[in-house]
Formats: sequence, C-alpha cells, structure tokens
Amino acid sequence: MIDGVATKELERHPDERGFFEEIIRVSDAFFAEGFGQLSHSFMHQGVVKAWHVHKTQVDWWYVVTGTVKVALVDARAGSKTKKELNEFILGEDASKPTVLKIPAGVAHGLKVVKGPAHLIYVTSGEYNKAKAEGRIS
Repeated sequence: MIDGVATKELERHPDERGFFEEIIRVSDAFFAEGFGQLSHSFMHQGVVKAWHVHKTQVDWWYVVTGTVKVALVDARAGSKTKKELNEFILGEDASKPTVLKIPAGVAHGLKVVKGPAHLIYVTSGEYNKAKAEGRIS
C-alpha cells in the first residue's frame, strides 16, 4: 500500500426500511487532517477522470451509487513508496462499503465501470485550483 493511503470499511446497519452507515467522524484517526469541503461528482458509465494530484490537500472518497475503479500513484519526491501503484474498486460492486483516503502528493484518477456513479468526497482544504491541484498528462 502506498504510504499514507488508507481505507475504512464501513459498518452498515440494515433493517426493513433500508440501512444506515456512518462514513466519517471528526474523531476518526483516519480523518486527522480535518474538514475543508464536501463535494459531489456525478459521472456517466465509461467516464475517465485522471490524472491529478493535490500539493497539500487530502481527499476522502466514498461512492454512493455505481462502481468506480480508482488508481493511485505515489508522486511524492523522497517517499518510500514513490512510483508505487494501488488500485481500488469503490461503490456497489466493492466487497464492502469503503471510504478511501488519498494523501497529498498521490496522483489519482478513476474510471466509472458501472454507472451512473455518484462520488461524495471530503477534502482537507477548500478548493483553490491555483494552489491545490495539478494535472498530469
């Protein structure tokens, strides 16, 4: 696993009405960098969004509906896992409902393999394209 990347398997509480699950708590060690912004991305099947990297921002991704394949590459200079690749399936076809933590400096992208897909994500800072994000061709 890329250094600093983490997953949190969620505990689902089903009943005859549906289910309830907590995604992130402020007290989670997994969420130590804290809240900056909550965002929602809607994507059609087959959509690819890649590659981008945040200089200082941490992301936590949760796929509500649909299925996405996520790829991460450690782009941090001096990291013990530099250039390492990790792949994850998030959403309906994942083995368990999971939140994925993406550290700053780790390049990330996704492909919607079953759509439409709704990705909800929390970031540790507010969006500022000039300061926080870079694209990789």
